[in-house]
Parts: sequence; C-alpha cells; structure tokens
Amino acid sequence: MEKLTYIIAGLGNPGRQYRNTRHNAGFIMIDHLVEEYKIRLSKMQFNAITGSIELDSARVILAKPQTFMNLSGQSVAALVRFYKIPLEQLLVAHDDIDLPVGALRIRPGGGAGGQKGLASTIERLGTQEFPRMRIGIGRPSGTQEAAGYVLQEFSTGDIRVLKAVFPQAVQAVHTFITEGLQAAMNRYNGLIGQE
Repeated sequence: MEKLTYIIAGLGNPGRQYRNTRHNAGFIMIDHLVEEYKIRLSKMQFNAITGSIELDSARVILAKPQTFMNLSGQSVAALVRFYKIPLEQLLVAHDDIDLPVGALRIRPGGGAGGQKGLASTIERLGTQEFPRMRIGIGRPSGTQEAAGYVLQEFSTGDIRVLKAVFPQAVQAVHTFITEGLQAAMNRYNGLIGQE
C-alpha cells in the first residue's frame, strides 16, 4: 500500500530577529515537531525549508516558508502541487490574535481572520477549505497596534503558558496524521496551560 503524504506547514517570518516573536508561533510549532521526531529541516523547496519523516503509514513533510509571512501561500501551494496531495492532508499552523494565549483551535477550513499568511495561502490554493491549527497569541492591550504587537517577542508569562501548549500541538499533529482531523479537533481544541 502506498504511503499517504502529509504536509505540515508552519507560518512565520525568517530571520533571527523574528525567531521568538508572536507572529512566529507556526514556526515554533514546527521546531517542536523537529525536536520530537529528531529530524532536520535541511532541504530548500519552493522557498521553504523542509524535512520529512516516516510516521506509521504516512510520509510527513514539515515546512517553514521563507518568503516572509505575507507571501507564505506561494511556498505552501507549490509544495501541495509538487507532492500532489489532497488538501485534507495539509495542515497549516499559524498565530491567531483573536484567541487567548494558551488556546489551540484546529479547524477544517474558514476565513483568514486578518492573518496575512493564511490569506496568502487561501489565495494561492484557491480555497479556504483546508485544515489549519490556530495558536492563540492574545490581543495587545490598550491602543497598541496589532502589526507591532505580533512582531514583539512573547512575554515571560506567555512563554510559561506556551510551554504547555506546544507539546499538545505536537500531539495534535500526530493525531491528525494517524487518526484524522476530527479526532485531533475533539481531543485538542481548547485552552491549554492556563492556571
């Protein structure tokens, strides 16, 4: 039986200065997967750093687009076309300002909600019907602009909460691949790591 291929794409901005910023929650999630599965992202494909692993009866490709957030869809769509996968075997992980820090939401589709990397992916794929993992980063307080807020590093309190969130996100990806989207949604949607 031929192995199914999955693509797990984390959205973010390349470069050291963005590494620990809120907008890079998708990249950070991929980093946790890399650590969990002990693989390296060492291949450049379609402006994305990629690595792959065999997991159960599936081949899983991890990808971090290097196009900067607003053009993420270029890489994601090119990878989907190259590997000829149906969209239900794609999972796009990204930060979400509308969810509180510690919230994880896995969805089968939907709009971009102002997330420009997701908007680019929807545009390039020509549909919003593909699975995504929304990682809550919370809203800025007071009058701070969202654009500046997402490019700031996580606060100490946020990091404490996220230490519980990212291992759950890794397990959610594993469940998505081995048991399906519905199982991942049922098990992992919610608030994690809140005291």
